Amino acid sequence: MAQERTGVATLKGNPITLLGPELKQGDQAPDFQLNKSLVDVVSLKDFAGKAKLISVVPSIDTGVCDAQTRRFNEEAANLGDNVAILTVSVDLPMAQARWCGAAGVDKVTLLSDYKDNSFGEAYGVLIKELRLDMRAIFVIDANDTIQYVEVLSEMTEHPNYEQALAAVKALV
Repeated sequence: MAQERTGVATLKGNPITLLGPELKQGDQAPDFQLNKSLVDVVSLKDFAGKAKLISVVPSIDTGVCDAQTRRFNEEAANLGDNVAILTVSVDLPMAQARWCGAAGVDKVTLLSDYKDNSFGEAYGVLIKELRLDMRAIFVIDANDTIQYVEVLSEMTEHPNYEQALAAVKALV
């Protein structure tokens, strides 16, 4: 059974419980299995040798999640080919693909944690009460060591884009 962490996050001021460990800078990034489509699955090793910025959002169809994903898509051009930008949510892969087409997002890879929430649990961002992943940013180097973590304390707030981007730029 996953570790339960209380008192670390809220949704509109109401306490929520996060499942999984609290990952920190210097930790080895846990492997994951995420769906790129209903049948195609990717893992951490699919991005081997690249710096990774993993942007975790509760649902792509909400305002802050939409803005967060668009912002990282815009910044991708400045980061080069040695950086993989991943957005993880529990939205179904078809909904993610539809959103990307409508939004013109083409530089960020959207991946779904819908099947078993294993990413959320491994990265300590699975919200017990909602079965969604908490808004968070993880920057992981080419050797799969975590270099930057921001798990937001309030789900509806934006992450610190500048700090996350500075962390990934320091790796390339």
